[in-house]
Amino acid sequence: MADAARQNTGGGFPFPAGGFQLRGDFRNVLLALCPVVVVLAIVVPLPTVLLDVLLTFNLMFAFLVLLIVLYIQKPTDFSIFPSVLVGLTLFSLALNVSSTRLILTQGELFDGRMIRAFSSFVVGAGGTTGLVVGFVIFVAIIVVQLLVITKGATRIAEVAARFTLDGLPGKQMAIDSELSNGAIDQKEHAARKDALQKEVDFYGSMDGATKFISGNVKFGIFMIILNILGGVIIGVSLRGEPILTAFGIYTTLTIGDGLLAQLPALLVSTAVAIMVTRAGSKGELSEQVAQQFSSHPKVYGIAAAVLLGFSVLPGFPWYVLLPMAALSGLYAFRMTRSRKKEASFNEMMSKTAEGAKKTRDESTDIPQMEPPDQLSLELGFGLIPLVDKDKGAELLERMQGMRRQIALDMGIVIPKIRIIDNMLLGSSEYCFKIRGVDVGKSTIRLGYYLCINPGSAKEELAGEKTKDPAFGLPALWVTEAKRDEAERAGYTVVDPPSIIATHLTEIIKRHAAELLGRQETQAIIDGIRRDYPAVVDEVLMGRDGKGLTLGNIQKVLQGLLKEQISIRNMVSILEAIADFAPLTTDTRFLIEKARHALASQICHQYANEDRALNVLTLDPSLEQKIVDSKAQDSSGDMFAALEPSLHSAWIRAVGKAVRAVHDQGYFPVILCSFQARHLVKTALERELPEVAVLSVSEIAQDYTVGSIGVIRLEDHGG
Repeated sequence: MADAARQNTGGGFPFPAGGFQLRGDFRNVLLALCPVVVVLAIVVPLPTVLLDVLLTFNLMFAFLVLLIVLYIQKPTDFSIFPSVLVGLTLFSLALNVSSTRLILTQGELFDGRMIRAFSSFVVGAGGTTGLVVGFVIFVAIIVVQLLVITKGATRIAEVAARFTLDGLPGKQMAIDSELSNGAIDQKEHAARKDALQKEVDFYGSMDGATKFISGNVKFGIFMIILNILGGVIIGVSLRGEPILTAFGIYTTLTIGDGLLAQLPALLVSTAVAIMVTRAGSKGELSEQVAQQFSSHPKVYGIAAAVLLGFSVLPGFPWYVLLPMAALSGLYAFRMTRSRKKEASFNEMMSKTAEGAKKTRDESTDIPQMEPPDQLSLELGFGLIPLVDKDKGAELLERMQGMRRQIALDMGIVIPKIRIIDNMLLGSSEYCFKIRGVDVGKSTIRLGYYLCINPGSAKEELAGEKTKDPAFGLPALWVTEAKRDEAERAGYTVVDPPSIIATHLTEIIKRHAAELLGRQETQAIIDGIRRDYPAVVDEVLMGRDGKGLTLGNIQKVLQGLLKEQISIRNMVSILEAIADFAPLTTDTRFLIEKARHALASQICHQYANEDRALNVLTLDPSLEQKIVDSKAQDSSGDMFAALEPSLHSAWIRAVGKAVRAVHDQGYFPVILCSFQARHLVKTALERELPEVAVLSVSEIAQDYTVGSIGVIRLEDHGG
């Protein structure tokens, strides 16, 4: 226990604010000694005083267990209940054996106060009638416990455990689906999985623990018979007592001993029955009883009428029935009046809310609609196994790993992807949507592998021809049996979950700018502000109090992401645009300055291992024509407005150069002047969006540049 919780009591035990508690080490030792002491009690004779103490403790502890079960909010809050049942059963058995030893050895001289008190209370002063009545009551208690409560609780525990285990896969899949859909975060996901596992373990343990209770009852019956027979034999043969006297003595003591053993067992059996019948319910039992027994006032009115009818019949005790009828009728009347008041209040509030809604609707006349998911994956029913937890749910793991990798590579946190089964899709189809709009769609064959020739495979492979959905490359579907053969032949072999995850990665890279909204931008800014408040304040407020808006920053970041430039280095980006924000808020200009600040990052993205950039350059006259064609749209953005014939020739020339670059194994990069870079990119972004365009000012000092071709317009005199 922590020192802060201790108080100076002068003794060995601390007294914290919450009450008396034993030290942790002492408590652990005491708990370990308990089963040892209990087992020794079976072998070592106990004094009757100690036996009385232990019997009283057994009765009290059983009562405490019942109260705890009544007051807990949900069954799993008392998760140690199965272990407690085992301990109580062992304790009861030890006491039963000890009391039997003392009764048989001491006979009429037995002075155990608890057993004597219980036997006298049930049997009475004495006589055959009291003995028979006491024995009948005792047998009735045992039969009720064995055949009614214990048997029913055992059966319910068995069914609860079976249904809990059967429902485990579906519950796990539902939790995983909520995580994938973004309904819960990782912390909530782990908490729910932990709670689910505790529930399964609890009901599985309860199924076994109830067998201890039924076994305890059966052992009690055996000990009763043994007590009576053994007592009569010992009394008659060893002590010379008359058989009726011996039978009366030992039967009386056996009834008291049995009651002290079976009464705690009855309380515990009742607690077990209540526990297993509360499966799925939450809240204290008293609250549930009060709520559910007060939900139908008519029931009490009918009961009052029935009792009133019985009271007027001859021979029935009207002095009992009339008060009960009056109480039931009064309760029904008060409950009905309370319900009417509640209904009237709810109706008034509903009308008020409807009036406010009507006022809003009359002014807007637009229905309230939830916005579409920012990013979603729709699956045909044949692809559901890819997200089924029972079958591995490989796709969920791949998508989570992909989201983490995208955050590292691009610097943006991808929103949680909602996974939906769409019956309108084909059985093997899947579709990605951004804000409800299709951005990628393809077909997957479960049980098959996609084989892509990276260019090094020369051997022909038999299979169903198709295209890679992520890059559009020619590919083949092959069976599991041909997977090893394809890998040996040099093909890149991809399984269905990897196909979808790779396709999603490419879609996110192409549409990263669309996924970065103002809310996401604000989250990024808030994250940077914690460590670099001066940079953020200068960008947003400016040196003269006129800084950039959140929308300006969002457009700069979107401009970088549109050309697949990572925005992870946000400090450099903000510092770059902060330098020029007092001069202009032109987004295009600020994007170019941010690119200059990220020169090393951009060069590293396209350079080889020797830090060399292999680029295509533009013929000076062609570059000048592009600069001269500069035009401005309604939003103020600049673009290259080439004549249609010149634009077609330009696209053909670039396409021819890009193919040549691909044949040499390089990534297509065009190097041009600062003034032309944005215009060149806008002239290519529709037909050749994969081509990177760099300006001379974006080349970092420690990188070398090599030209692998010049783009010219040969058929236009360029």
